[in-house]
Amino acid sequence: MKDIRYVVLHSPGPGWEHGKSPFEQAGAHEHVQHYRQLLADGRLELGGPHLDERGGGMMIPAAGVDEAEIRRFAAEDPAVRNGLLRAEVRPWLIGMRAPPAA
Repeated sequence: MKDIRYVVLHSPGPGWEHGKSPFEQAGAHEHVQHYRQLLADGRLELGGPHLDERGGGMMIPAAGVDEAEIRRFAAEDPAVRNGLLRAEVRPWLIGMRAPPAA
């Protein structure tokens, strides 16, 4: 069975203040709190900001989170609604995975 995830890629929106770190952006706290809901429900596997000058970040939902659900959740993100971030949802096939540690 293929493991396909609908990954949320965030990029800076019109409200992004260039020259500030992701942690200093107005509205970043609300964005993190929004995605902590998915984490607490076991529906988020990984997430975090990119640390280069381009900014943005990525969220990788847990297996089984469908495309419609993650698209709706990404659109409801306060940081997307206020223009701090843009969100793009893309299908990602996990084609390689390290074996579990022994």
